[in-house]
Amino acid sequence: MKQKLTICIAAALAFACSVSAQTPGKIAQTGQVLLPNGWKLSPAGRSLPLGDLPLNMQLSASGKYLAVTNNGQSTQSLQLIDPRSEKLLDEKVLGKSWYGIAFSSDEKKLYASGGNDNVILTFSISNSKLGTPDTIKLGQPWPKNKICPTGIAINKANTRLYTVTKEDSTLYIIDPAKSSILGKVKLSAEAYSCVLSPDEKTLYISLWGGDKLAFYNTSTQALSSINTGSHPNELLLNKKGSLLFVANANDNSVSIINTATHKIIETVSTALYPTKLTGSTTNGFALSADQKTLYIANADNNCLAVFDVSNPGSSQSRGFIPVGWYPTNVKMLGNKILVSNGKGFTSMANPQGPQPMKKVDNSGYQKGAINSREQYIGGLFKGTLSFIDVPNEVKLKAYTKQVYANTPFTNKIAATAKGEAGNPIPRKMGEKSPIKHVFYIIKENRTYDQVLGDMPAGNGDTSLCIFGQKVTPNLHAIATEYALMDNFYVDAEVSADGHNWSMAAYATDFVEKTWPTSYGSRGGNYDFEGTRKAAYPRDGFIWDYCKRAGVTYRTYGEFAEGGEKPKANLKSLEGHFCLKSPDFDLSIKDITRETIWEHDFDSLLTINKVPQFNTVRLGNDHTSGQRKGAYSPIAAVADNDLAVGRFIEHLSQSPIWKESVVFILEDDAQNGPDHIDAHRSPVFVVSPYAKRNAVIHNMYSTSGVLRTIELILGLPPMSQYDAAAMPLFECFTAKPDFTPYNAKAPQVDIEQRNVAINESSRRSESFNLAKEDAAPDLDLNEVVWKSVKGESAMIPAPKRSAFVILEKKKKHDDD
Repeated sequence: MKQKLTICIAAALAFACSVSAQTPGKIAQTGQVLLPNGWKLSPAGRSLPLGDLPLNMQLSASGKYLAVTNNGQSTQSLQLIDPRSEKLLDEKVLGKSWYGIAFSSDEKKLYASGGNDNVILTFSISNSKLGTPDTIKLGQPWPKNKICPTGIAINKANTRLYTVTKEDSTLYIIDPAKSSILGKVKLSAEAYSCVLSPDEKTLYISLWGGDKLAFYNTSTQALSSINTGSHPNELLLNKKGSLLFVANANDNSVSIINTATHKIIETVSTALYPTKLTGSTTNGFALSADQKTLYIANADNNCLAVFDVSNPGSSQSRGFIPVGWYPTNVKMLGNKILVSNGKGFTSMANPQGPQPMKKVDNSGYQKGAINSREQYIGGLFKGTLSFIDVPNEVKLKAYTKQVYANTPFTNKIAATAKGEAGNPIPRKMGEKSPIKHVFYIIKENRTYDQVLGDMPAGNGDTSLCIFGQKVTPNLHAIATEYALMDNFYVDAEVSADGHNWSMAAYATDFVEKTWPTSYGSRGGNYDFEGTRKAAYPRDGFIWDYCKRAGVTYRTYGEFAEGGEKPKANLKSLEGHFCLKSPDFDLSIKDITRETIWEHDFDSLLTINKVPQFNTVRLGNDHTSGQRKGAYSPIAAVADNDLAVGRFIEHLSQSPIWKESVVFILEDDAQNGPDHIDAHRSPVFVVSPYAKRNAVIHNMYSTSGVLRTIELILGLPPMSQYDAAAMPLFECFTAKPDFTPYNAKAPQVDIEQRNVAINESSRRSESFNLAKEDAAPDLDLNEVVWKSVKGESAMIPAPKRSAFVILEKKKKHDDD
């Protein structure tokens, strides 16, 4: 026994030494936390746990209370906090909520948005506790009425309440005492926030989806507007009401407006470098007590930008402060800065979810086990509240240095990517590549462990692998014959932001802040694949960049729908999509999609018109759960695998194979567990110029794949994320191997249908499978697991071994 233990430990050490690359988590030497996207955190100050996705905070008039609204996918709630003692006073779970909160001037009431229930909730406050809420109805709940109140403002006398909405784009004027609507004013676009001037004569409204600031005269009811930057969200007035600050999320900027003239007197850039690239996501701010210093939240840079605004029109940058992951709001109380971090302080693994946890007997679940529903990626990362003492000049310099140390983006790296001389992947625009045609295949929602966890050369967990080699022989062959990459992470949490990250290296604040509501079954449309302008990145998606650069392109099912009523979701895709290729439809097999692509490809090849950039949707690995009559999960994933194999076989036998590359990834990793990180997912690179029989442990991301594509095609970066990301040059060689790929026959029945009638099949009947991720993800994941493992199967118990400890220690040492 002792000898066996020694051998196991030695083997573990050997494997740990071979896997020297960083993985997400704490870096021992520096104390920083490495995120899956390659950015780092080192939050300043003290902290208090919050709920799922805190979007807004408001201080009461005296500063006695701080209210926080949590608007994530899992539990939505309203929290009452003592900001001085930094303690939670009370918390109320809400069925639906979204962003809007406001205190009455006497601190006896708190108003909160009821989200798609289309109500304003009115809480009384007594003895530092929240009472049972009354409701002010704006309309019938979703889907009968589409309203969703967002920002809320109330006058000092508590006689008028104003709320703006993001679904019907309307200002509602309310008598809170009578809970009655006094009037409605139609707005030109989705609204985010509103704030009332000190004299209560003007209500300022940020038109989130319209790139404008609206002015509503409360006396004359006149409505006017001016242009701002892209995606104006948070608003802030100085004490005098003479200056209004507007955060522009997509422009990395703050507009400073003279309220007397309604003119922008200055725009300050909040980015860490002078850049026009999106990716800072400015979305909250606060003024110091003396009104001279502005603290601005950069959600995607994970920091606060600090500006001296004592001389309006000539504001000066003073530095940066590191905070948590995706800061959404900032407030000031004396010399204390309060910051809500939307995703908390770290990413994490989800080995016990999203699947059932271990059952020990008929009476219930294993005592102390982590509830699998808390390990679904959509609600896994809980928010935090940072309390930061206002730094002096010396401390601010140290903080600024730390922020730059956390940030992989620089203008230099944006201009010249990392790489190596002679590699087929250029390092800058204008350099040539022997690769002329890029094929980019988007699949749906799988983790690394689910598919490749059985590959001995990779860092996988076989107990979590349900679609291993027998189900996915082509993916396993590709990973073996080309490169196995076991340290790749998607930049997204779910498909809503996943298709945006996959096509733009960015998801706007609209996408990031609204998908959790619909994914939590709280109403809202799936508006995230080009169907709603408010979700667009400022400069568009990768096809828009191709169009501007003169790069030819075509899409097969991604952001476009072929079939009986063909439709492109983007103007740039009109005339650039296959009219027969369907989008998301789980009743259509992926091998059918692949056949449609083959016919289209061959016809274009005949006339020498194969585009340089091709996006292809093969998403049946999403599965239909155990819905009776639908393809079984194993059949759906095997069908997807065969389609990929046939695609590469056909392309590799064509005349353009010698100058082609195929990138294959999942848009997100939400539908399964992973023992390294909930974002870890499979990725594949296939080309004559791709390395053969390689195992690559270095860390890559979705944005890194896009950066590689951009460098091949001569496109600029689309955001700070792809600009900073590591290109996949390590996967390529200057010595091509033109050997074609031979597709592997399926080893399971890809025609198998769900026939059993059981609890899972009954649950699957209720799933909405017509749109991406419309089905309840937790339930879908559970029935997929049971379809493979058996109806009574539960997830394996957590492992505790010397191997894990030694491996982690080695990784920290290498970090």
